[in-house]
Amino acid sequence: MSQTQSAASASRTGANADLLLADLLLLTGQAVEAANKLLAQAKTAVFAKVAKDGKVSAAAIEREQFAVHGFAWLATYVEALRQLAAYAARMTEEGRFGEFEALIVQFAFGEYLNQISGGIPMSQVETVRPLDLGISDGDHAGFHTEAVRTLCAAGNTRGTRARLAELIAANAGAATFGDTGLEETYDAIRDQMRRFADAEVMPHAHEWHLKDDYIPMPVVKQMAELGVFGLTIPEEFGGLGLGKESMCVVSEELSRGYIGVGSLGTRSEIAAELILGGGTKEQKDKWLPKIASGEVLPTAVFTEPNTGSDLASLKTRGKRDGDVYKVNGNKTWITHAARADVMTLLCRTNDEPGYKGLSMLLAEKPRGGDEEPFPAKGMSGGEIEVLGYRGMKEFEIGFDDFEVKAENLLGGEEGQGFKQLMQTFESARIQTAARAVGVAQSALELGLRYAQDRIQFGKPIYDFPRVNGKLVMMAVEIMVARQLTYFAAREKDGGRRCDLEAGMAKLLAARIAWAAADNALQIHGGNGFALEYPVSRVLCDARILNIFEGAAEIQAQVIARRLLEGGN
Repeated sequence: MSQTQSAASASRTGANADLLLADLLLLTGQAVEAANKLLAQAKTAVFAKVAKDGKVSAAAIEREQFAVHGFAWLATYVEALRQLAAYAARMTEEGRFGEFEALIVQFAFGEYLNQISGGIPMSQVETVRPLDLGISDGDHAGFHTEAVRTLCAAGNTRGTRARLAELIAANAGAATFGDTGLEETYDAIRDQMRRFADAEVMPHAHEWHLKDDYIPMPVVKQMAELGVFGLTIPEEFGGLGLGKESMCVVSEELSRGYIGVGSLGTRSEIAAELILGGGTKEQKDKWLPKIASGEVLPTAVFTEPNTGSDLASLKTRGKRDGDVYKVNGNKTWITHAARADVMTLLCRTNDEPGYKGLSMLLAEKPRGGDEEPFPAKGMSGGEIEVLGYRGMKEFEIGFDDFEVKAENLLGGEEGQGFKQLMQTFESARIQTAARAVGVAQSALELGLRYAQDRIQFGKPIYDFPRVNGKLVMMAVEIMVARQLTYFAAREKDGGRRCDLEAGMAKLLAARIAWAAADNALQIHGGNGFALEYPVSRVLCDARILNIFEGAAEIQAQVIARRLLEGGN
């Protein structure tokens, strides 16, 4: 029997992973080749739309934005499938590729290949199709190789969904649904962080959210003792010296408990990356041990009103006056600003145009609270009330001759701020992708628990296919997001440029988190719309992931330009 016949037969009978287990590695490898070919054809077609005199035209990119961003999504899907196929190969070699893992891979390939062919959702109202990218009918037809057809036919089927639903139910309460493929060391880290989140975070997170309370300082102190803030800081500076894969696992588990807790480490990660990459020896010696220990809590002060992602238009100025910089201007969307001890403050220190005039200051400040958030001369501001992503609070800040020691100019040289900031984006986006995975995992667990407990028409609603099918899709996509995120982390740990991979991981994981939260709330029905149910908080928390650390549209733009700028 041919592979195609076997798959079609199994799809009809509702068979499980045995249908393709022997051939799955071969089929996924061949499908990735077909997807790569289609991506190359899309690149040729999109480049033709946006090229002028052999180079990418900014005006054409804007005019053809739908196709350009659709190309980025296609590239992200292809990379996700490539990493999922690599995961399957590694797991098979290690003897860890069981039925659960094989079914997840089978389902993911079938679903994503079908979406590549029929339409990739960039958002709820924007679906990009091959025709939008300029892919010809012939090239589209050529994509449907035997391997692609086989996986499409045997992927997201009634039988596959039913068996995955059984496995998910049987593994309810497990840390992950399916083996993630990480080494045992990471499993130990996951277990430690999971126990902490279960005991110290989850019982209180919803109350913190509803009251818009800060995460209590005793919890922050426990995080410091666990090494969260010094996770990737080298041991010579008091950190644990671990890699970005460790950061992913920690961020996942803490964000599963509460995104605010998972995001506390982001501020330390960004500040440490800035100082490690651009700081002087004296700055590293002074700040890194304090950040690692949690003695100093940093915050990132980059965004300004009316600028958003357009950092070249920043107007806040820091003028050198003797041994200090006097800062004047306004900043907004500053997370954990009141309780922070130091601000990584991006401002304009000279009259050079655009990015060239930007510098990064390590601006010290006293901790504030609800009554007086900014008890520092030259600082004022207030809280921005938000739907979710609470626990640290968001602020707008005004600076009026606020003084920063000149010795706290990062790197000791003006005009390096934008370059220094760019060096942090890879880690920040990997960490954000991991946070998104954690939020999605939280949504899956809440939805599963409710579906198993809720009795309707004489049985748990989990028994209904359209309920358990939603949870199956969550589990599958979470694994896809994990593998893409872990890959970006390994690239970073290996010292390789990974802004593309990090951006793809963040783009996809954020969409997956929102879909998981939305569907988990749907499973709750009317109860999900009640504030008393934690899934309402998870929905609010998930929504921000498509916006910060590069909105989905900006992220797609960056990915596409990186891929297209080399020409064709």
